[in-house]
Amino acid sequence: MKAEGGAILGLAHNHPTLDHDSPARTAVPPSLRTDALAALLEPDPDRKAAAAQALDANGTIQAGSVLAEPPGIPGRPSRPLLVAHTDTKQRSARTIEGRAQLLHAIAHIELNAIDLALDAVWRFSGMPDAYYRDWTQVAREEALHYALLRDHLRTLGHGYGDFPAHRALWDMAERTRGDVLARMALVPRTLEARGLDASPAVRAKLLDAGDAPAAAIIDVILRDEIGHVAIGNRWYRWLCERRGLDPVETYAALARAHGAPRTRPPLNLEARRAAGFTEDEIARLG
Repeated sequence: MKAEGGAILGLAHNHPTLDHDSPARTAVPPSLRTDALAALLEPDPDRKAAAAQALDANGTIQAGSVLAEPPGIPGRPSRPLLVAHTDTKQRSARTIEGRAQLLHAIAHIELNAIDLALDAVWRFSGMPDAYYRDWTQVAREEALHYALLRDHLRTLGHGYGDFPAHRALWDMAERTRGDVLARMALVPRTLEARGLDASPAVRAKLLDAGDAPAAAIIDVILRDEIGHVAIGNRWYRWLCERRGLDPVETYAALARAHGAPRTRPPLNLEARRAAGFTEDEIARLG
């Protein structure tokens, strides 16, 4: 969605400019959205997480500015090795190595979730200020999740990057980059909602392995992810109402058009209801 009368902005070497062809490039004043883009371009995971946590949601937003997309989105570290989802093999969580591999996989998801939230902030212009503040909150909380998992991995003798990770997590961001409605439908309401469903089994697995601190981290993640999915539901419905669309039928059409993964049981019904899914929506997932 483009803001009416929004300025077209560009980025050169991570520094915003008003006009790439102008002999004297005019610097764009820093804003929440340009700061989010700078954090997204950061390749180092720890610095990315710190930059996300440092975002000032109460600062200038520049919601009407249409920012040009620079190369290098998202910033990626040299490790972990990214492989196809089918090439990731999970070991038993009852071993330290297997538990570290499981937590590494979740840390990878959380790092990608930082990217997804930052992308929602910078990419889509013309939304209400509350939208940008909501997704800034999400980015900050995803950064906390990543940091908690990274620090716990270190107690197991490992760090982020030690295990291969799958490369499918950014795909939906690419598919929905042209429409904020599709992004709200298929990232928080689909991908993150699948995390709600998976959390109870992961938590049980970690407790069975005797790792109560890791299980407590999953509790924090689940609590926050309910809020993230609720934010997605709120803005998805706001956009549907603004465009005169039926939310349930529109979701089904967007899921087909963008090849969204099918939801598989068991569903975490309590968490999905807390995140704002209606009974009609839940029934159609079964």
